[in-house]
Amino acid sequence: MRALSKVALLRPPTSDEQIAAMRSHVRDSAVDRPGVYRMISSDGEIVYVGKSKRVRSRLLSYFRAAFPEEKGARILRDAERIEWEYVPSEFAALLTELRLIKRFRPRFNVAMKRDGRNYCFIKVTKGPAPKLVVVRGPGVDDSAIYYGPFMGALGVSEAVRELNDVLGLRDCATDLRMNFADQPELFDAFPRTPGCIRFEVKKCLGPCVGGCTTQQYDHRLTLARAFLDGTDDGPIEHLRHEMQQASDRLEYERAALLRDKLKRLEALRGQFARLRFAVETLSFVYTVPGHEGADRIYLIRRGRVRAELDRPATGADAARLLGLIDEVFTPMERNTSQIPTHEIDELLLLSSWFRRFPGELERTSAAGNIAPLAAAS
Repeated sequence: MRALSKVALLRPPTSDEQIAAMRSHVRDSAVDRPGVYRMISSDGEIVYVGKSKRVRSRLLSYFRAAFPEEKGARILRDAERIEWEYVPSEFAALLTELRLIKRFRPRFNVAMKRDGRNYCFIKVTKGPAPKLVVVRGPGVDDSAIYYGPFMGALGVSEAVRELNDVLGLRDCATDLRMNFADQPELFDAFPRTPGCIRFEVKKCLGPCVGGCTTQQYDHRLTLARAFLDGTDDGPIEHLRHEMQQASDRLEYERAALLRDKLKRLEALRGQFARLRFAVETLSFVYTVPGHEGADRIYLIRRGRVRAELDRPATGADAARLLGLIDEVFTPMERNTSQIPTHEIDELLLLSSWFRRFPGELERTSAAGNIAPLAAAS
């Protein structure tokens, strides 16, 4: 949750009279159908965004909070009015809620309401000598590179540690100053003395102690990203070769240690394959029945909604749908584990939706088989 602004701290809590007025407004005006709602403060700040299959019932539940410390009661004390809008379906409500949260970042909405607490991502940090870190999701205004999602943060962290060791990538503090060997001013201002344990034991290239050039480090990072993309098994082959050499020298304890490292990297590679398969299976045309016949069609590719429109009612509508399908599904896309930061939450939302409601897959059609959808009603 975001820290309270000075304005929010100084703002007096909503009066009981105003809360009663909001309750009357909901009781008199809202109806039970899918929609999204916004709790808005006296100065116009959107403090909370929510969704429901039955908007009226959900909003009235806020006024039944038994204790002042309950989240619903705290939200009402910060809000002066409630606004809502109806959407055709629960699926539309989920998407709209996510987009509003990403746009306004209300402080009572925690972690983008991400339904993916068991997931983690591998982040490639920015700046000199980027490193790999395991995170739960993107930060605010984060434009870093992410791979995932993966299951099991502990196992993924161990695999990333092995990958760092094999390729010599750093795992020190992000804000630590880098001192590359090809920096002209290095030897005037930086004494080249031991200071990196991983560099001394040959598990890191040592970009912080002048142990490598910028180009040498970037080359290793490129190998790491190729492995994360599933296009190069160099790190696994390196470990396998070292394990065989240790076995040939009868160094069985070291061979066993390398075997365990190899298994962790192979498990991570297996997750890559499953991820790419899951993302590719979430590529279809999805027709969602809507309230009072307001059906909507979503064009989903690699787990993200690329376009959406109402179900065609005329020949012109059908032609537009066919054109959108061609635009979305015809271009070739690289088969990669890399996920654009701004699409992570939507990928998790869609993955969760079809996992919770597998029967919804029966409403999907391959892009090349949409004649019934395009037919005018």
